[in-house]
Amino acid sequence: MLKNIKERGLNLKRSNNYLDNIPKTNKKWKITKEGMVEITVENKGFFHKIAQKFYKKPRYSFIKLDEFGSCVWRQIDGEKTVYEIGQILKTKHEKAAEQLYERLTKFIGILEHNNSIQGFYVLKNIKER
Repeated sequence: MLKNIKERGLNLKRSNNYLDNIPKTNKKWKITKEGMVEITVENKGFFHKIAQKFYKKPRYSFIKLDEFGSCVWRQIDGEKTVYEIGQILKTKHEKAAEQLYERLTKFIGILEHNNSIQGFYVLKNIKER
């Protein structure tokens, strides 16, 4: 995707407006039998290695998202903005409409902090300036 963006003369920048940013997933994931998303997270690092060796802790953790989280996760494709993801969530789940963008930005911020999604970027067309 990045190659096509550069060929079309577009520039990648982080937007000041959080809703204009475009997230992309960074972890392995699958859909469970119940239709929910399960994210696979590898426990790496010095302290995780010690816990795995001495306390028999697992190398991988499996995080199951609820129906709203699963809906959002499926929409994170590196093409849709946070605003577009919110609109899709709003149409699929009417219960999610209350404080939609406050909750959505908090959820996506948590995913970003936990390195579940790659850095945000927004496409700015150089020719529009």
